[in-house]
Amino acid sequence: MRVLLITGLPGSGKSTLARLLAPRYGVPLLRKDLIKERLLDVLGGGDAAHSRLLSDASFAVLFAVARQLLAAGLDVILEGNFRPGEHEAIWAMIPSVRIVQVLCRIDEPARLARLARRQQDAARHAGHGDSDPAVRAQRSGDAFLELPGERMTFDGTESAGARHLEAIDRCWQST
Repeated sequence: MRVLLITGLPGSGKSTLARLLAPRYGVPLLRKDLIKERLLDVLGGGDAAHSRLLSDASFAVLFAVARQLLAAGLDVILEGNFRPGEHEAIWAMIPSVRIVQVLCRIDEPARLARLARRQQDAARHAGHGDSDPAVRAQRSGDAFLELPGERMTFDGTESAGARHLEAIDRCWQST
């Protein structure tokens, strides 16, 4: 069983990469934001503490579903701004899983421009805190989790994206 864990800061290209790779590899994709958006629909938004609570709940659901899929013998892609020092323990409970981590990164001005564009996107769920200056300045999540397995960075710019995508393909196919 394999897990492709796609992580990085908000606006770094995680969701775009995950949506590209899931059909490419024919595996289920579990996205933290998809879960959080449904929780926001039911429970509503709030302050930063409420948003963090919903994120924690979203990760708990994401990991529970991932465990079920892996137990059924399925590979899976997980996408979210995973937190080093917090999200490693779950993997100790899932033996014999091969983990490939992809850390999405882009230069800071491009990331901030993406976050600014999201504010104007009517399709973007209103409950996301991307416009919050603390989120925009966030640096936690810009690191790999301390897990065994392959680690790769992904720069989604046109000049590097295709080369990095080929490297991810080779890594995924070899695990």
